[in-house]
Amino acid sequence: MSKFNTLIKFTVEGSDKPFFAKLDPQTKVAAGSTVTAFQSFADLESGQRSEQVKIKKLLAPLPFENVPIYCVGLNYRSHATEAKLSVPAYPPLWTKPAASLADPADDIALNQFCATSLPDYEGELVFVTSKECKNVSVKDAPSFILGYTVGNDLSCRFFQIQRNGAGQFFYAKAFDKFAPIGPALVSAGRYEATSKGRRLITRVNGKVVQNTEIATDQIFSPAQILSHMSQGTTIPAGTAVMTGTPAGVGAFRSPKTFLQDGDSVEVEVTDVGVLQNTIRFEG
Repeated sequence: MSKFNTLIKFTVEGSDKPFFAKLDPQTKVAAGSTVTAFQSFADLESGQRSEQVKIKKLLAPLPFENVPIYCVGLNYRSHATEAKLSVPAYPPLWTKPAASLADPADDIALNQFCATSLPDYEGELVFVTSKECKNVSVKDAPSFILGYTVGNDLSCRFFQIQRNGAGQFFYAKAFDKFAPIGPALVSAGRYEATSKGRRLITRVNGKVVQNTEIATDQIFSPAQILSHMSQGTTIPAGTAVMTGTPAGVGAFRSPKTFLQDGDSVEVEVTDVGVLQNTIRFEG
């Protein structure tokens, strides 16, 4: 059982070293807030070696560095319907490299290559593993989930088109900072106790483009996803798993709408948090 309700990760003035803090659910923090902090996730869990610090910048709330980022495709019935694709028998999976991770409020810089490759948003619920696992059952999988947060599986649709990239998913989604995650990690116990009716909402420049009830639209639960991806595969502690997106992505809107320079993308999971990032075209 996690020893936090809500976890944040951040830097302080004069140092790039990450700090951690645990918060009550109602506590709101931002740059400049003073919190009781710990210099490692292990210290936070043990409650040892705390100090008062001022937050400089919120980071993606992952307990460890350079961990895998897994992604799930076609995990919402509404998205399968808009894409005119059959519901899969098993969760489609791929990974993003560590360089894809981005922090809350980061600008997402796209060079000309990416900017002209039909960049798109995908608001997602993300879970993070608590300990290393392999060959776990669906029944046991929840005991390996540390908590839940918010993500955006940014994608360059050009390379997902069959004639351009043979339907590639890894390459289309693996560019630098194409996996913003945050701002806070809600413990698995707290999330599961209040999950009924929880919604995933994505806004572009304030306009709602995705809005669904997670539990009723989702095809595979986090436990089913983790069990499937762990078969014959060691999943490290702290792995982030982006669990799929609902209907409303730009590629399937009418007319199609792709991200532009200066667009603000907000992804909200109710009672978990709001992740905001701005798209910036370079050159």
